Amino acid sequence: MARVAVLHNTLDFHGGADAVCLAACEALQTDHDVTLVTVSETNPVALADRFDVSVADLTVRMPPVATAISRTLSAGVPWIGPQLAFRSVVLYRFFRSFADEFDLAVSTANEFSLSLPSVQYVHYPQFNLHRLPEAAPGRLNRLWSRLAGPTRAEMADHDVTLLSNSSWTASVVDTIYGVRPTVCFPPVGPIPCDRPWSDREAGIVVTGRLAPDKRVLDAITVIDRLRERGYDLHLHVVGATPRAYRNYAERITAKARERPYVVVEQNVTRSRLERLLCTHRYGLNMKPKEHFGMTVAEYAMAGMIAFAPASGGQQEVLDGRSDRLFASLEEAVTLIVRAVEADEPPTCSTGRFCRKTFRRSLRSHVDKLLEAQ
Repeated sequence: MARVAVLHNTLDFHGGADAVCLAACEALQTDHDVTLVTVSETNPVALADRFDVSVADLTVRMPPVATAISRTLSAGVPWIGPQLAFRSVVLYRFFRSFADEFDLAVSTANEFSLSLPSVQYVHYPQFNLHRLPEAAPGRLNRLWSRLAGPTRAEMADHDVTLLSNSSWTASVVDTIYGVRPTVCFPPVGPIPCDRPWSDREAGIVVTGRLAPDKRVLDAITVIDRLRERGYDLHLHVVGATPRAYRNYAERITAKARERPYVVVEQNVTRSRLERLLCTHRYGLNMKPKEHFGMTVAEYAMAGMIAFAPASGGQQEVLDGRSDRLFASLEEAVTLIVRAVEADEPPTCSTGRFCRKTFRRSLRSHVDKLLEAQ
């Protein structure tokens, strides 16, 4: 049994990266002494219930000022953004003071310069973004990179195992660091659905964080245009509402009140989410360049026809299908119209995204690195 530190900058946004973090903790607790090191105000156990994972006995270490930092940054998100790289710097400087207590670190918050063997899971690089063509990394990213970011040599070291959530993200990492990670798809839990296609509602479901980058308001525009064309569809917006995005969530709710065919449900239970997915035909994601797209994978797992922007890792989830991937709002409307008129059940491979595959892959990489020490 090894002493493993799982590093995660914050759990406060309740998104796919947080699901990966908690799933990693759950997977490694079986064989190792696991400590989650984070800077969050969110209770990991409470969030684990939403993602249907179990981390009841997890040890958590946070800096004394973690809650205050998290609350301050979350309150300022509408004006300053999520500041994930800065949160990672705070995490890094806290962890390095006791890193020698552990045999290995697993980062589920992207890349770091670490002093011990590590498995680093990259959702999207957080440092050295100035190396990307046409990048807009922000004025302070070079500073954060100097404080906590790795060099190219460190990323290529034999004590570092790099994983990424998609081939698309792996290419971005390769551009910045000259090293291509191994793709390890995020864990998507099983969604048992016995509702036949003919009995499902002719409606669209949008799930995920109610945050500006998810472009939920665009989904309302899509349903408006579909109804203007004469298609009697409705829309369910179902998502987590982190405190940082409360203003955006209020805008979505206000729009929904004006439309009897749009329903918004916030912070629902896992069982309620699965029921909506299993009883509706269509799932929609509106975020361009989604690094992976766990909601898109969940749509597929639930037997829905999923639509997403033709960019980012979600292209892999949908097997690059031109009839499911769109480049504009108008094209999204056109693709949904074609699917409605065809009225054919979906066909999409989903076994790549199951939790067992993620757990097996992560454990294998951790054990291999430990054996090499």
